[in-house]
Amino acid sequence: MFTQVRRLLMLSMVVGCCLAAVHAGAQDGAVEQKTDKPADITFKVAEDSLQMTASGTWKKVTPRSSMLEAEFAIPKLGDDDADGRLTIMGSGGGVEGNIARWKGQFVATPDNDPEETAKVEKVEVNGLTIHIVDISGIYADSMGGPAGPKTEREGYRMLGAIIETEERGLYFIKFYGPQHTVGENEAHFRKLVESVKETGRS
Repeated sequence: MFTQVRRLLMLSMVVGCCLAAVHAGAQDGAVEQKTDKPADITFKVAEDSLQMTASGTWKKVTPRSSMLEAEFAIPKLGDDDADGRLTIMGSGGGVEGNIARWKGQFVATPDNDPEETAKVEKVEVNGLTIHIVDISGIYADSMGGPAGPKTEREGYRMLGAIIETEERGLYFIKFYGPQHTVGENEAHFRKLVESVKETGRS
């Protein structure tokens, strides 16, 4: 009789340990699921007068140039050989002139003339006028600034946004990289643009 009781006690202890392990694993899984989605990043530019929010797996990094007020690296996807890059800065010039400048950063070929294939749309976001530009093709990447040597990168795409502000002039969001990576992050780019607002404005 004593032996049977002892066996039952040992069996109940084993079952209890297994249930505790399963419960702990479920809790760990729940925590992992909660933290799997990266946290959105809300930030400001234009001397804190413009606010926006980045989502997805974007990583805020130190800008490569002092002219830039913010920069993000967008992790490459699939067989792409480079990360995407998103920059934000203020600058002069008119809207049309800057759209033409962006088009000029892509190489015209017999099959693709950026002047003809680039898509431009104008939207209103939180009281601000924003011009969105979408260009694909061979991107003339200049790592050393506009006057630096250029590397032609085939199969690239750029999504750009020009924000019109009354007090700070034009602000530019430029997202470029391999077409697949940019395409898969287009929704996050749109979400970023839709989040733009002037601080102090409801």
